[in-house]
Amino acid sequence: MSETNNIGLGEGQTGDQPKGAVMRVASQYVKDLSFENPNAPISMQQAQEKPEIQLEVNLGARPMGADFPMGKDFYEVEMSISARASNRETKDLLYVVETNYAGLFLIQNIPEHSMGAALLVEAPRLLFPFARQVIAESVRGGGFTPLMLEPLDFAGMYRAQLEQRASQLKAAGQNSDGSEPPAGQA
Repeated sequence: MSETNNIGLGEGQTGDQPKGAVMRVASQYVKDLSFENPNAPISMQQAQEKPEIQLEVNLGARPMGADFPMGKDFYEVEMSISARASNRETKDLLYVVETNYAGLFLIQNIPEHSMGAALLVEAPRLLFPFARQVIAESVRGGGFTPLMLEPLDFAGMYRAQLEQRASQLKAAGQNSDGSEPPAGQA
């Protein structure tokens, strides 16, 4: 599956012109997948329609570099999702499902100040429906009702990450770009 987002194209421009920003999914894949049902078969008797779910999501992105065979404009975006389901009444663990789902993106002509949002908001937004399907099918294959994760607010996650980084830099006495503030303005 491939999707192209031509961002910022003005009137009269086409995606072939160098000024248009391009973000294209080159491929997507499961890097790691785990399903654990540590208390089977007892957990199967405790299964509920709506177990208590603890969800953890982590995002990462890296440039593939100039030596990458497909070209220097490729980035890998990886989404790690971990879900622990437990019985609401007994709190017994029902299952744990984890996946690292990634995509290889061709990104061109996106300004440096917008790369973080492209890699940690837009790319995960494109990958998430497929990662969610992997999770749902794994849980179903484990004998439980499929876990249908709600859509995630990747923009909110990105903003929270930026705010956390800014507060850490402020606490360390640095500006948001990592530079030292002028004397007397810390």
